[in-house]
Amino acid sequence: MRLDPLSLKLFISVVELGTIAAAAEREHIAAAAVSKRISELEETLRIRLLTRTNKGIRPTPAGMELSIMARRALHELDEIAVHMSEYAIGLRGFIRVQANISAITQFLPDDIKRFLGEYPNVQVDLEEKITSTIIKSVAENAADVGIFSGEAAGYDVEVFPYREDVLALVVPAGHPLAGKPGFRFADALDYDFIGLHRGSAINRVLTNAADDEKRTIRLKVQCTGFDALCFMVNSGLGVGVLPLEIARRYSVMFDFRIIPLSEAWARRKIQICVRAFDALPTAAKLFVHHLAFQDGAGSQPSSLNQP
Repeated sequence: MRLDPLSLKLFISVVELGTIAAAAEREHIAAAAVSKRISELEETLRIRLLTRTNKGIRPTPAGMELSIMARRALHELDEIAVHMSEYAIGLRGFIRVQANISAITQFLPDDIKRFLGEYPNVQVDLEEKITSTIIKSVAENAADVGIFSGEAAGYDVEVFPYREDVLALVVPAGHPLAGKPGFRFADALDYDFIGLHRGSAINRVLTNAADDEKRTIRLKVQCTGFDALCFMVNSGLGVGVLPLEIARRYSVMFDFRIIPLSEAWARRKIQICVRAFDALPTAAKLFVHHLAFQDGAGSQPSSLNQP
């Protein structure tokens, strides 16, 4: 039985995008050729891999398992080329990184800049995702490194410390909470909230905090990013919560007030997760080391291989 890497790559694209046409466009190949490759793959493996519905194409259980294994196999093939090229032209690598918006907006730009200054031949492919997606992607080998807020309970991944941030409430100018003495987060639950998109780590933290008060968050509007949230708060539609440092940056552009949150849950851990540090490509190991141990904090993995 022979499995063609190109067929596996096309199969993964179809699973990710949900249609043969979209996969063909992304991979710059005719749709008929993609369809033929998938059919040949199913014949070779003697099992149905995809189910066609009126909403597109979905993988069967066998297809889902193949997509995970194919990603791993293709990643290993890529690693052969990367490691061989290191002997001829020096260290090169491609690191698949997924991070949440808090890490991307607060910490990663400077940290990645310093890393690439030291390793200019490494390429970092950075995607913004929500925490649950990040951890799942790392566990399934769809990303090398994940940077997220909170914990990674329920997934078989290795976790390293990265940074901490503090959440703050932002309210329109003149809002009753702006000058309230002895402010507590529970006081804000009397007002409408501007929230982030569904599944965001901050939304989850706020929901849990409201549950502790036996209250609910009154979500007026949900936004896709911090800038949109600030526009909504500035217009007087409601109050919002975002990292304190981000709030301070936006305060020069918007006429709102910042109220730091003193509750323990408002101080968040931002962490790094990998599927298995020992199995990471060399460049990804160096990247994790750069992020997690740049100031000597944490316990350095004994298996870190310097080139």
